[in-house]
Amino acid sequence: LRARDERKKESKEALRAVIKASRKTTLYLRHLREGEGKSLEKEEELSLLWTELSFRVKDLKLGKLAERCHLMGQYWAAPTLLDPTFLNRALERLKEVEELASTSLEQITG
Repeated sequence: LRARDERKKESKEALRAVIKASRKTTLYLRHLREGEGKSLEKEEELSLLWTELSFRVKDLKLGKLAERCHLMGQYWAAPTLLDPTFLNRALERLKEVEELASTSLEQITG
């Protein structure tokens, strides 16, 4: 029972971290859309954040979400040109990731 409670706590923390990462990435994309320049430092931070989250979520056996986090980490390590079409697709993907994390979080918390 104690192990189950600990796993539940870890799961909630990881899923909440995914939602925060999604919001952080959305804010960075907003800065780009509003004409602010790219930041290699911010992209490095996002890449490492999403990669770390992919490991945490994979350890929780949430494969679909782990894969999406992994892809986000990969993308920010070597982004393509940030055109308006890409920015819109990225925002859609972030919404999907956040929805998946929120749904999983709801299932855990009841």
